[in-house]
Amino acid sequence: MQILKARFHGRDDFMEAYQSEPPGGALFVATTTPLDADENVIVELVCDGLPNKVLFRGTVLAWRPALPRLRVRAGATVAFLPEEEEKRRFILAALAGDLHPPRRKHTRIPVAVPVRFRLPGSADFAGGSLTEISVGGALLVTPKEQVIPLTTEVVLEILPPGGAAPMPITGRVAYHAPSGNGLKFIYRDGGGSRRIRELIRRIRLA
Repeated sequence: MQILKARFHGRDDFMEAYQSEPPGGALFVATTTPLDADENVIVELVCDGLPNKVLFRGTVLAWRPALPRLRVRAGATVAFLPEEEEKRRFILAALAGDLHPPRRKHTRIPVAVPVRFRLPGSADFAGGSLTEISVGGALLVTPKEQVIPLTTEVVLEILPPGGAAPMPITGRVAYHAPSGNGLKFIYRDGGGSRRIRELIRRIRLA
């Protein structure tokens, strides 16, 4: 999936590119790469006022070429996907100064990865999905929006793209979000973070 990079110098600069008219909001992202309408992309957003860069999934509404004489930049209007509504609200609130979130050590990338997960005391796995992942943790979406108690250790099984066997990962529930359970990965050996980095690399290339 194409990754577009968007850079803004603060809230005013961002709001000039933000469009509230499309349902769910949209953002104009400068790019000289021609894109088709309805093409799915990932936008990597960096803006003064946000603690970290934010990556969100979107759909191209339209792309326009540059018009140098009119000082019009080439770029695409990208609509936020409905499942990124929470992230869109976070961006707007943080830039408005209504939120002061701490800076994360690792940037999470948006994904749509099916997983199986198991809770303590159970030998059975249930199906779920990850919608965000980084070296430090992930956002787990469970069936029927199940809320897993804080500090609970969860065992995940993820099949890496191109892999033959699922990869087991252990995480601890660190927070609750409207869309799922936030996990912090637990590394019990020195190679744990290296395996997660390889998993993320494969996901991004898939």
